[in-house]
Amino acid sequence: MVESSRLLPGSSSFRIRPESRGLLQSIPAILSSHRILLAVIWAVGFILIISWQKLAVDSFWAPPPRPIPRLRPIVFNLTDFGGVGDGVTLNTKAFETAVSEIRRRGGGQLNVEPGRWLTAPFNLTSHMTLFLAQNAVVLGVDDERYWPLMPPLPSYGYGRERAGPRYGSLIHGQNLRDVVITGHNGTINGQGQTWWTKYRKNQLNHTRGPLVQLMWSRDIHISDVTLRDSPFWTLHPYDCQNVTIRNVTILAPLSGAPNTDGIDPDSCENMLIEDCYISVGDDGIAIKSGWDQYGIAYGRPSSNILIHNVIVRSMISAGVSIGSEMSGGVSNITIENLLVWNSKRGIRIKTSAGRGGYVRKINYRNLTLDNVRVGIVIKTDYNEHADEGFDPKALPIIEDISFDGVRGNGVRIPVRIYGSPEIPVRNVTFRDVLIGITYKKKRIFQCSFVQGRVIGRIFPAPCDDLDLYDEEGNLVRRSKVTSLNNVTEVDYDS
Repeated sequence: MVESSRLLPGSSSFRIRPESRGLLQSIPAILSSHRILLAVIWAVGFILIISWQKLAVDSFWAPPPRPIPRLRPIVFNLTDFGGVGDGVTLNTKAFETAVSEIRRRGGGQLNVEPGRWLTAPFNLTSHMTLFLAQNAVVLGVDDERYWPLMPPLPSYGYGRERAGPRYGSLIHGQNLRDVVITGHNGTINGQGQTWWTKYRKNQLNHTRGPLVQLMWSRDIHISDVTLRDSPFWTLHPYDCQNVTIRNVTILAPLSGAPNTDGIDPDSCENMLIEDCYISVGDDGIAIKSGWDQYGIAYGRPSSNILIHNVIVRSMISAGVSIGSEMSGGVSNITIENLLVWNSKRGIRIKTSAGRGGYVRKINYRNLTLDNVRVGIVIKTDYNEHADEGFDPKALPIIEDISFDGVRGNGVRIPVRIYGSPEIPVRNVTFRDVLIGITYKKKRIFQCSFVQGRVIGRIFPAPCDDLDLYDEEGNLVRRSKVTSLNNVTEVDYDS
């Protein structure tokens, strides 16, 4: 019993040695530090497991990078010529050397890989494909000292904004054949903010340059790219033939980005624009052919152009315009399946005395206007001239314009056609028009010096300047307006 009692802690005979007492006192601290260490290890392990799972899921669900297709027998990457896509290094020399090598080889493909490729303006060459990979961005340097000066366009005779030379475009080409700009929706960004600010402050001595401009060229294909923030007009084919623009996105701020038109076909023939989205600070598409006496002398019309399946937004101007620089003539244009939304105007034809030329055989089909201030505009007093040398007696001709299948919602003024005694608007046809209006003014279908016809019922009711026909083409009522002496028989099909 005595031996057993020595083992009981409460026994007076039980004693802890001094050296053991220190060890026992340190046990709580040791256990506490171990708990902290274990907690840290557990937390790190948990984070690693979650990260691994996320990477595994992302790699499983995210599509792999799209391989760049081989579209030419000879293919180069920009990095082959020393390009650095860090958004800081200037890659002008790399682009120029690559294009020079492609020219020497008689053609080829230049791939711009993912990255941000800062560059000054450079030229393309014939038989060339410029391919912008997914997440590739070509950045235009925003210092005008890097942009070369070029002579005024011969059909303008004057820099569009300033007399004398004009800045070139970021991507440029002249007298080319068989040029392709395409990609996996890579971007060409003009970094136009600096240009717009300097323009508003009157700090530029020359007309701003477009983002992409091809001149005197043919067999051009531009598709599957994004063009944004151009210093001036975005895509400007000038005196070109056989041009296809497909599945292109064009963006600029809706305000504060002056004259950033989307696509400006200028004295072009045989052109297709389709499946595009455009939201810019001026006209979405503006068809042109030269300015006043210079355009008349140059004498190259824009003709045979189809605009198809396009969505446009323009808070400053119009979805699709013709003019105002149309002095070489514009004809055989079809605009169909067009949506213009949240815009100032839907479609517009604009010209004035001094322009000369003509706008004829223009067909609009299947137009949708959603929240547009003025739907259809024809304006003949757009008095902006290159210089004082224009001839005020050079009067444009506007005729043979048809609108078939127009739908609208939230439109303030559906139609505003203002001809003049000197520039009447002739042979205009409306059919299948139904536009929901927001402005309860009596004369919401506005006309002056207009001659034409309405086939079947349309809403809102047309102006009195137009003849009324039923759906079968039988005359119901002649125009009540005699200002054009159009009460006699008119051959609308001529």
